[in-house]
Amino acid sequence: MRKRILYIILWSGLLVACKKREESITTMPPADAPERPASFPAAYYRHDPNTYSNAGFELGRKLFHDPLLSVNNTVSCASCHKQEFAFSDGGLSLSKGIDGQTGKRNAPAIFNMAWNASFMWDGGVNNLEVMPLAPLTNPAEMGETIKHIIYKLNRAPEYPTLFKNIFHRDSINDQQMFWALAQYMSNLVSAHSKYDRVVAGEDKFTQDEQEGYALFKTNCASCHKEPLFTDYSFQNNGLDTTFADSGRYRVTQNAADMGKFKVPTLRNVVVTYPYMHDGRFATLNEVLKHYASGITSSATLSDKLIKNGKPGLALTNEEQSKVIAFLHTLTDSTLINNSNYKQ
Repeated sequence: MRKRILYIILWSGLLVACKKREESITTMPPADAPERPASFPAAYYRHDPNTYSNAGFELGRKLFHDPLLSVNNTVSCASCHKQEFAFSDGGLSLSKGIDGQTGKRNAPAIFNMAWNASFMWDGGVNNLEVMPLAPLTNPAEMGETIKHIIYKLNRAPEYPTLFKNIFHRDSINDQQMFWALAQYMSNLVSAHSKYDRVVAGEDKFTQDEQEGYALFKTNCASCHKEPLFTDYSFQNNGLDTTFADSGRYRVTQNAADMGKFKVPTLRNVVVTYPYMHDGRFATLNEVLKHYASGITSSATLSDKLIKNGKPGLALTNEEQSKVIAFLHTLTDSTLINNSNYKQ
């Protein structure tokens, strides 16, 4: 309980501080933000008062890739969120932070963030602008303090001019840094996969992909809802009977949340391996086998995984292969190769 109170105070304190400064900071000059994909709902994150600009996006991109933000200048946000892996950590079950320290959870992919109402596997952060605070200050990740990051930015060769050109102030502060990072992260949008082309009438599924899509809609779509392929809920998907990581419970202290984790998007799932909050499954084959025959029962197991009174999805090996064929259509090479996102 003491930990929970500390987290609440930490998040609340920063949000209040940011709110107080909103009136004194000139927002970024207006510019056209990237268009919302036609099939997507309205984004949860709104650029108000953090008005989008190309300069703000570029500053956020520079910060995202800069190891200066870590305590020993060796780890950047991009160290664990690599573009070629759809901004996930490229095959590592658990990410490596400063001094080679290992984190406790798999680094999630961070595209389509503007549609998220909460962040992290346990939903412990509910504001995109505050979200970077967690990895920046985590001793096993980047290990810095916000105060020292701002000190370093104000003394770096390029940053004071870049920040001043956008925010029109003589010194850099934490809200400006978080706003710039939000400019970048909120515009990492994935909506150009084969699936999207099929929905738009510009392409067609193969027979296996089409059959896999039908199986997906019957067995998976209750949590992985189109078009974002997540409903952003928290579910216990039958990984364990006892929990080394309590998941959502860590935030809410509600016994009904024990072992529940945020439902991840399945967009780009082929390149965001390994899978689950702890990266325990190396392949999609392992994931599908888990849902077909590996689910374990516990008090908080999602009722969506109970069919005919038994845990598990009745998928044959052939059907699992067809679901995987469909999942391949969710890979967005535009996101992975977009030069605008690169350093």
